[in-house]
Amino acid sequence: MNDRSAQTPITLSIAAVERDTGLSKDTLRVWERRYGFPAPGRDAFGERAYPLEQVERLRLLRRLMDAGHRPGKIIGLSADQLQLLVGESSGPPQQMAEVVSAHDDLLRFIDLIRSHRVEDLRGNLSQAALRIGLERFVMSVCAPLNVLVGEAWARGQIEIFEEHLYTESMQVVLRNAISTIPVSGASPRVLLTTFPNEAHGLGLLMVEALMALDGCHCTSLGTQTPILDIVRAASSGEFDVVAISFSASQNPNHVLDGLTELREHLPPTVDLWAGGQCPVLQRRPPAGIPVLVSLADIAPALRRWRATHARRPAR
Repeated sequence: MNDRSAQTPITLSIAAVERDTGLSKDTLRVWERRYGFPAPGRDAFGERAYPLEQVERLRLLRRLMDAGHRPGKIIGLSADQLQLLVGESSGPPQQMAEVVSAHDDLLRFIDLIRSHRVEDLRGNLSQAALRIGLERFVMSVCAPLNVLVGEAWARGQIEIFEEHLYTESMQVVLRNAISTIPVSGASPRVLLTTFPNEAHGLGLLMVEALMALDGCHCTSLGTQTPILDIVRAASSGEFDVVAISFSASQNPNHVLDGLTELREHLPPTVDLWAGGQCPVLQRRPPAGIPVLVSLADIAPALRRWRATHARRPAR
């Protein structure tokens, strides 16, 4: 009997690691050169091949970066040390118990995720959105559920593919709900996207939902749009605001340099907004670019824009 398959360790390509961890290929290569981790092998074609234990460490690193840790301070830690740090970053058990208690009505969604009941999950999410309205759904269901799912993954209570099942299901529900919002005559006209290497689109959809409900005409380019293409789209004369979303794990210099470059090339009549959990946006907010730290910042930002542009002639 040939048992070579049982003896061959499972590895993932760099593209698969990027999808599973949310860490870009560029980030993985930079860490490899700078820190010596990850340390992938090579497959039969000479391409990087990442062992599963390294992928697990990368997932933990990504989770800690989302909590505000800097990679250079934690990348040398073992998987066990990283797991302990994740637990500490999540808060003490009593605090986490209070968080879960505050959202115990959402635990049924976690159960559906863990049992892989995708149709039931989407159906229940859709019913919740219809019952309480899209704005409350985004703020009171989607946002805290994202946190609970992330904590469940960090504590080993759900697998990464189960987190993906949740993300895809929530995106389907949000897209369906957004498609029913009237857009005729809405303003401002907002172009939404993320920079290259930012593949997370759920936050972008949440922003789009709240903006559309507030009377914006939203157009999304999806994720990972090259800066030059953002400029081309925004320069068509059809947009008032370009909104860029960033997750916590993005390279700070890339974020600031990209925003500066984009602002320099956008028409002066087009505003540029940045949002998300990337710490550098709060530590070093770019000059002349409003930063929306939380979903609650969207409505005030729109009120300010409308007050400022109330007398602008229609284009």
